[in-house]
Amino acid sequence: MTVDPNLPDPELEFVFEVRVSVDPPVRIGGPTNHEVTSFVAITGGTVSGPHANGVVLAGGGDWYVDRDGIITLDARYSIKTDDGATIGIDNRGFWRASPEVTARLDAGESVDEREYYYRTSPVFTTDSETYRWLTQTVFIGMAREDSGQVCIRFYALK
Repeated sequence: MTVDPNLPDPELEFVFEVRVSVDPPVRIGGPTNHEVTSFVAITGGTVSGPHANGVVLAGGGDWYVDRDGIITLDARYSIKTDDGATIGIDNRGFWRASPEVTARLDAGESVDEREYYYRTSPVFTTDSETYRWLTQTVFIGMAREDSGQVCIRFYALK
């Protein structure tokens, strides 16, 4: 297969970072020990970046399924911008790492983000004219844990 040289390569633009505070996970269970659903309540956080600043509203959560170390994420929460807009986020993705990297992370070691895969595909909802463009753009999220928070850098696909 040849690539059309007239098509542009994808470009990403940093939009903002969300730093989410969470409660400890609650195990819900699953059909087997190899497929377990859990829930993490979102309790707050911050939003900062060139396209929005504000806070993460308490009340959202992440329902995730661990299938032998491959975790499917389904987080839903809202943010309130400094200028008063409310933006809903439906953020799905994956987390995976080798057993060695997982052990290092579980031990509290700082691990370079390139050693594991923690990526999301968010969809935004809002009735704010200022932020409507978020509802009409494709995004990716690059996530990591940092000081007890889940940090996600959101990038728009230009």
